[in-house]
Amino acid sequence: MTTLPRLAAFALLAGLVAGCSSGSGGGYVAAAGQQGAAAPLTVEQLAAKVGCKPKMQVDAAEIRTGFCKTPDGEFFVTTFKSQAGKDAWMDAAPEYNPHLVGKLWTVLSSRKVLDLLKERLGGDLHLTDHRTKKMQTIG
Repeated sequence: MTTLPRLAAFALLAGLVAGCSSGSGGGYVAAAGQQGAAAPLTVEQLAAKVGCKPKMQVDAAEIRTGFCKTPDGEFFVTTFKSQAGKDAWMDAAPEYNPHLVGKLWTVLSSRKVLDLLKERLGGDLHLTDHRTKKMQTIG
């Protein structure tokens, strides 16, 4: 199986996992007299930053995943409603691909593509399985 079908299968699996997991509310509450935290970016907003109109693969309340194909390469952008949802996804994330990880979002692709996207999206590169002590993160 090539990488793209694996990524697509994983995106669908992530949607199922999120739909079956119990997530926390994850909303933002502004303290009295303080401005609330900025809303997390959507799949569409992240994709627009790199010149893509995503083809939605998963569009659920807790998780959304879109597929993009740009001159930089092919990738999946996933956003989460809550940190608990993101954590659950990361716990099930495939070990064979690096991830670009930001606040309540991830991008899944090859290292070459993620290096190009990181310049415009920011985030941290997770290069190996994050569950091991040998995980390498590039900020």
